[in-house]
Amino acid sequence: MKLIVNILIVMLIVAIESHAQSISVHDPVMAKQNNTYYIFCTGRGISVWSSTDMKEWKREQPVFSEPPKWAVEAVSGFRGHIWAPDISFYNGKYYLYYSVSAFGKNTSCIGLATNKTLDPNDPDFKWEDHGKVIQSFPGKTNWNAIDPNLIVAGDGTPFLSFGSFWDGLKLVKLNPEATAPAEDLEKIPTIASRKKSSSDTNPPAIENNPIDAGGNAIEAPFIFKKGSYYYLFASIDYCCKGVNSTYKMIVGRSETIPGPYLDKEGKPMNSGGGTILLQGNENWFGVGHNSTYTFNGIDYIIFHGYDASDEGKPKLIIKKLDWDNEGWPVVAEL
Repeated sequence: MKLIVNILIVMLIVAIESHAQSISVHDPVMAKQNNTYYIFCTGRGISVWSSTDMKEWKREQPVFSEPPKWAVEAVSGFRGHIWAPDISFYNGKYYLYYSVSAFGKNTSCIGLATNKTLDPNDPDFKWEDHGKVIQSFPGKTNWNAIDPNLIVAGDGTPFLSFGSFWDGLKLVKLNPEATAPAEDLEKIPTIASRKKSSSDTNPPAIENNPIDAGGNAIEAPFIFKKGSYYYLFASIDYCCKGVNSTYKMIVGRSETIPGPYLDKEGKPMNSGGGTILLQGNENWFGVGHNSTYTFNGIDYIIFHGYDASDEGKPKLIIKKLDWDNEGWPVVAEL
């Protein structure tokens, strides 16, 4: 009987992986409520998809029907195209953090909306926007307030990782409501960077480095608890360039949320470390901006890849996440 169950699980995973690449998404995150999976991703008003099997997806109405007023006022030129959301169930509600930014600049904000349910047919379905959580400013903050991810410690303390380019990926403790920082933003640590030290102005050479961003091509932190470790996933090199995308995923781990996060070689991620988890090939020009979850006892890694068979368009990819004998994540080849 156990063998039959295992065979059925493998068949399910193969079916999911072979049919979950048809929809075009960017920066996907996922939640499951009852028997339905929901994807939230970059798009006008935050794009939303639903599915009962992680194979066939239905487009839902966006989270916002019009741009949040506070965001229009905070970020010049913002017209409602919202980046890199993050979905979590916390304090009895679904917490949806999201990014508002000017491209190539750290004129950015992370906002928060909450909902009692993800089911649009539920009478209680209503997104309540709580406005700005964190903001970054050119010339004032050497970090970028985008790409949020909520992680909750064993004692219930919420933390938010975030960041893109500049000084790398940051981590801040939040208040108990997870609506605002609970510590001085000038002292929050860098948990991952391509820079070998804080004084390093020459991180690994990458083509077309944005001058404003300092060339530190790392973004999209996602922290996932497995066993006794917290695993920090991140994306390096370049997204958003279609056929010229060079995106790839790295990982490190720590016994505590604040870190330090070390890669397989023991190198700290905040000084250039990070073990490559997955990168592009002849089928995908680049892969990255992942999220990681456990559904029905199975660990999954969810991300987008730039499809070599479709002019480099970003597509949804769902893969089973395995673990080696030393507790490191392993993903089957694309």
